[in-house]
Amino acid sequence: MKRLKSLDLSSVYLYPGAIYIAEEPTMVTTVLGSCVSVTMFSPVLQRGAISHCTLPGCRFLNSCNDSCMETFKYVDCTLRHMLRHFRTLGVWNEDLEIKIFGGADTLQSKSSNTIGTQNVKSALDVIKAEKLRVIAADVGDSFGRKVLFLSHTGEVFVKRLKKSNGNSI
Repeated sequence: MKRLKSLDLSSVYLYPGAIYIAEEPTMVTTVLGSCVSVTMFSPVLQRGAISHCTLPGCRFLNSCNDSCMETFKYVDCTLRHMLRHFRTLGVWNEDLEIKIFGGADTLQSKSSNTIGTQNVKSALDVIKAEKLRVIAADVGDSFGRKVLFLSHTGEVFVKRLKKSNGNSI
C-alpha cells in the first residue's frame, strides 16, 4: 500500500455489515474478501461514504427501511440508504463518484455464482438502476483487499492481499 503522510484526520475501521458517512474528513479502513465496499463521493461537498456489505440482497427489499437492524449487511439496501442520505444533502445521483471493491471468490468453489460474484452483481444492478457513474472498480478474482478511503477527497487506496502491491484508484 502506498505510504500516506501522517494526516490530521479522524481514523475509523469499518466492520462488516456497516457503513460510514463522513461529516468531517476521515480516513476509513476496511478489509474485504467476498464482501463488497462501495464508496460514494460528492466533489461539490467534499464528503463521502463507504459501505462494507456482506450479502447481496435483502429478502424484504420492498419493505426495507432505515429502521431495519440488518440494513447494512445487504448491498441493495445499503446503497439505497447511502443515496437517500446524499439526496437529503442536495446531492443527486449524477453528481456522485462511485467506486466499487471486493467480491472475491476466496473459497474454492466449482460454482460461478459464489457469494462474492453475487455481491458484485447486486451492487452493479443497483448502480445501473440508479444511473450512477462508476469511476473505478477492483472486484472479483480470488484475493482479499485492504481498502483505505479518504472521505474528503474520494481517494481510495487498495492493497491486494497475497498478490501484487496496492495502487491508488
